[in-house]
Amino acid sequence: MKKALIIGINQYPHQPLNCCVNDAHALNSLLETNGDGSPNFEVMLRTDVEKKTTVRKLIENLFSGDSEITLLYFSGHGYVNELGGYIVTPDAKKYDEGVPMDDILKIAINSKSKNRIIIMDCCHSGAFGEPHITASTNIHLAEGLTILTACRQEEPAMEINGHGVFTSLLLDALKGGASDVRGNITPGSVYAYIDQALGEWEQRPVFKTNITRFVSLREIPPQAPKEVIRRIVEYFPTATTEFQLSPEHEDTTTEAIPEKVAVFKELQKLQGVGLVIPVGEEHMYWAAINHKSCKLTALGYLYWRLAKMKKI
Repeated sequence: MKKALIIGINQYPHQPLNCCVNDAHALNSLLETNGDGSPNFEVMLRTDVEKKTTVRKLIENLFSGDSEITLLYFSGHGYVNELGGYIVTPDAKKYDEGVPMDDILKIAINSKSKNRIIIMDCCHSGAFGEPHITASTNIHLAEGLTILTACRQEEPAMEINGHGVFTSLLLDALKGGASDVRGNITPGSVYAYIDQALGEWEQRPVFKTNITRFVSLREIPPQAPKEVIRRIVEYFPTATTEFQLSPEHEDTTTEAIPEKVAVFKELQKLQGVGLVIPVGEEHMYWAAINHKSCKLTALGYLYWRLAKMKKI
């Protein structure tokens, strides 16, 4: 089972925000289903939660149980002082700013969930996973724990065009910007997408993880059909094989043979996702017309190996 808690807070008495509730609703709609409409996360959405005690209870309930994947997302105010970082709630006051990030980390560490993912879009969110009370026990990045934050500890998290800058990129990544050839979107690929989109002079996202394998946050229809990717080992019996082409493969020629045209179309799909390249020509069309060949790219070799091991 995959479950997620999404919290977005705009209504702060002294410093209201504009985008956090929008962000929470948008993320909820994406995480609930995969790109093909199939069920994904079972999501609990809570907005403008007023009390620190309520937020803490929601987080404790989230990390109870032994789900395959448990995900926490928070969008709102963040605060940091000499004792550590806090996610701020509307009832915050001096010396009681909100839920300590160290406490959330402890709750996640002690969870029996196999994979715990924490995503924070708030100012100073990079303080998460940097515990300040070093004498405490069990403060470490436990196996199966991944943290993705909008900015570094000393930075603000910005808003623009109705969304947080970080969450806007997160949403684009989950819509498909961070997918691999098979349509899988992982925390690592999400971070890579956001990292590339933010310049050195802007807020910098932070990614921390202790895992042995990436899990999928969302799946979208693959860029190339999986059955076509599986046939890569038929077209290329070895990783260094070159597939010989001819005008018989190109359907615009008088020499075209339907069976070979069908194969060529699949090879072109593999080229379209970066798994295959023509040899000696810029385009596959000319490789066929001029009796050239095509071969695997470095990425193609990866998927060739996966197909060979029957992992696709």
